Amino acid sequence: MKRIDVQASVPYTITVGRGLLSAVDMPESRRVLIYDEGLPGSLVEHVRRRLQTELNLAVPSGDACKTLDVYGTLLSRLAGAALARDAAVIGLGGGATTDLAGFVAASYLRGVAFYTLPTTLLAQVDAAVGGKTGLNLPEGKNLVGAFWNPRGVWCDVDTLESLPEHIFREGASEVFKHGLLTSGALCEQVLAPGFGASASNLAEVVADAVQVKVDVVVRDPTEQGERAFLNFGHTLAHALEAVTRHALSHGEAVGYGMHFAALLSRAQGGEDLTPLTSRFLSYLKPSRLPEHLTWEHLEPFIARDKKADRSGMRFVLLRRIGQPYLERLGEDQLRDVFNLWRAQMRAVVQ
Repeated sequence: MKRIDVQASVPYTITVGRGLLSAVDMPESRRVLIYDEGLPGSLVEHVRRRLQTELNLAVPSGDACKTLDVYGTLLSRLAGAALARDAAVIGLGGGATTDLAGFVAASYLRGVAFYTLPTTLLAQVDAAVGGKTGLNLPEGKNLVGAFWNPRGVWCDVDTLESLPEHIFREGASEVFKHGLLTSGALCEQVLAPGFGASASNLAEVVADAVQVKVDVVVRDPTEQGERAFLNFGHTLAHALEAVTRHALSHGEAVGYGMHFAALLSRAQGGEDLTPLTSRFLSYLKPSRLPEHLTWEHLEPFIARDKKADRSGMRFVLLRRIGQPYLERLGEDQLRDVFNLWRAQMRAVVQ
């Protein structure tokens, strides 16, 4: 077991290990559990009994839960139960569930305690860390939200063993990204033979990936600077998710997006990391892209990316592994690299 202390405005601890769901506790006596309806019933019941939650609210799996309608329904249920500010909201599930639960906690009565029990690899190494909460709009991903840090996070890697293999691999996208942003060691661990939910070193890999994000968000809690580097590959990824109406999962989209960002980086004079991102795509085995996907389909969503400003579109690029930077790129440059990326994806992935 490893404990990672986060020095936020209200400090909290992220605990990584096995068997942690049997040890979760919190001081608040009135507790609300918001959980993914696709989780095994035995897991939900175990958490419900352990924490003696008085309100247990199931939400749709994946990004289908991150809507204004679902959000409004949850707020009404909390208000109907007459919960006061000394209550706690607990998010149990993947990254979409914890994003939603965190935003409910951030906005109900202008903020109540929030705890996270992430049950996917993607949630454990990314969504549950750093205090970003939010919803999607038809116009784009994560356009509504707030920074609201949890009071505690428990990453029980035993929960990952029940995941379908493709869901585990999708979560590995964020581990791989953290490797590209640092020394590359995490990239090699993901691509090593035998890496999966039953790997003996899984808890250590998760803890190392969590530490990468914690180190960044402590220095830049509200994304005024280097925290934007954590969006490597995400600009195209979020556009792909939006244009496919989330038929393409976040992890798959990030895998595609990292290869696109590697091509952009190479075009700007950076080290050629495309062999490494190609290896990851072979590991990931993402779903097929829409057959007739064009730059024109994606450009409106990219233009609304949170890193864009009045001067244009900005992308996170890499000079080499461990050296990210932000670069504003023209539409002609982006279109040319997109066409190259699209041709490669037809050959490599499909």
